[in-house]
Amino acid sequence: MLVSQGQLAKLSASAWSDVKAETPVSMDAGLNNQLRRVGGRIASAANRANQNWEYAVFDTDEKNAFVMPGGKVGFYRGIMEFSENDDQIAAIMGHETGHVAARHAAERYSQQLAAGVGLQVANVALSQQDSRYKGEIAAILGVGVQFGIILPFSRKHELEADKLGVDYMHRAGYDPRQAVRLWERMGAASKSRQPEILSTHPSPQTRVRALDAYIRQRGYV
Repeated sequence: MLVSQGQLAKLSASAWSDVKAETPVSMDAGLNNQLRRVGGRIASAANRANQNWEYAVFDTDEKNAFVMPGGKVGFYRGIMEFSENDDQIAAIMGHETGHVAARHAAERYSQQLAAGVGLQVANVALSQQDSRYKGEIAAILGVGVQFGIILPFSRKHELEADKLGVDYMHRAGYDPRQAVRLWERMGAASKSRQPEILSTHPSPQTRVRALDAYIRQRGYV
């Protein structure tokens, strides 16, 4: 890979500051405590409990969430309220943590550099944190929707993150079947208005089938 963990952490810290500067942070103690509680258990299950995690609930109706390299976790109030229980929040947290654990953002960033796509953006961002390119950098890190730039992970990355997320749920004592329930509900919700999280993820129907098969294969039923 052409980008180091230190460089990625630097980019994440900058993108995190940008998101917090442009999006109101919820002061709801219940939601923030719930996010930290679930996040801590998933982090332990992913063998990342010693990482310096930082959590924030953003006070908008968006049904979206992200976990950036360096332990920056953002969930929007909309997705917190949409989730029926801790298990469903854990499903989202596990999936997003899976992207970080598998270094998908680093791989995507390196692919952009290797292809010469956005090379100027990358070089300027790494050296100067130029605010002109915050949307592009955020997209590579998985939070581009916030800035109107969508750069989905590959199908391979999504499948890997789903499997890791379900494994983390199981290890943390959550019910992996709730991941299936969550995406079934996402699919139903998309018939009226597509949740923001679906703009960067496979269709709920595809995800439900794959998750159900993996959960049965692993014996998590």
